[in-house]
Amino acid sequence: MIKLVASDLDGTIIDKNNSIYENNFKAIADLNNRKMNFVICTGKTYPVTRDICSKIDASYGIFGNGNQIIDLRTGKEIYSNFLSKSDILACIDIAKKHDLHVHIYTNTTVISEELLYLDLRNYKLQSFSENASKMQFEIVEDIRRHVVEHNDPICKLVISSPTSTDVVKNEILSVLDVTATTIKKFGDYKDLVIDKEYEYLDISPKNVNKDTALQILGNYLNISTNEMLTIGDNLNDFDMVKNAGVGVAVANAYDELKEVANYTTKNPVEKGGFAEAVYKFVKF
Repeated sequence: MIKLVASDLDGTIIDKNNSIYENNFKAIADLNNRKMNFVICTGKTYPVTRDICSKIDASYGIFGNGNQIIDLRTGKEIYSNFLSKSDILACIDIAKKHDLHVHIYTNTTVISEELLYLDLRNYKLQSFSENASKMQFEIVEDIRRHVVEHNDPICKLVISSPTSTDVVKNEILSVLDVTATTIKKFGDYKDLVIDKEYEYLDISPKNVNKDTALQILGNYLNISTNEMLTIGDNLNDFDMVKNAGVGVAVANAYDELKEVANYTTKNPVEKGGFAEAVYKFVKF
C-alpha cells in the first residue's frame, strides 16, 4: 500500500510555461484529504520554491536535489547537507578554467556574474509568474571573490554550458568527493522561458540525491521505500523512480527514466501526467 507520494516539480507537475494543469491540483487535494504524505522533490532550493509549495499544499519538501528536507507544515528543517566553502571554490576554479558559467544560491539570493542560463530563467519567472517565489538577484564582478569574502551558507552551486558539461563533471569528480547531477535542456527539453538550449551541473555533497533524501525522510516517518510512489521526468529523478515501490515517468520524461520506471503515463505534464499516476496507484 502506498503511504507516501513524492514528485518532481518542473516537467512533472509544472509545465514548460510554468503552469499547473487543473487536475494536478485536484489530485494533490485528494491526497491531502486522504491524509497521504505528499512530498515535493526538486533540484531547486527551498527559498526559490517556497511560494509554489504553499500553493500546492505539500506536506514535506526535498530541495537542492536532496541537500535539504523541510516539514512544510511547520517550517522545521529535518535534514541539511551543504557544500563546504573549499569544495565550492574548487568547483568554481574548474568551471572557470573551462570558461563555463557559475551561479550560486544562498537562503535569500541568487548570485551570478551575469544572468545567462538557469539563473536567467529564475529571474524571468520571478518577473512574470505568480508561481515564483521572490528572491533577490545579485550581480557580482567576481563570484569566487564573493564566496571568499562572505560567509552566508550556500545552498546550491550550478555550472552551466551551451554544450556538454561532461569534461568539467569528470574533472570535478576526479578531485572532489561530491555529487554532480547533469540536467539537459536540449531538443524537446529546451528552456522556453529564456529560449535557450543548455546543460547544467548541480553540485552537491557526496551521496546527496533525491533517492537518499527520500530514504532519510522515510526513516523519519517510519515509511519504507516500498511504500512510496515516486513521479518524475528528468535524469535527477532516476534513482528515486528506479528504487521506489512504484516509480512513474510522465509521458514527456527522458527515455532513460522511462526504462527504469514501473509505469509511464499516457499524459504529459501539460495534460496531468502527475494526476494520472496518482489516481492509478493510490487508493481513494
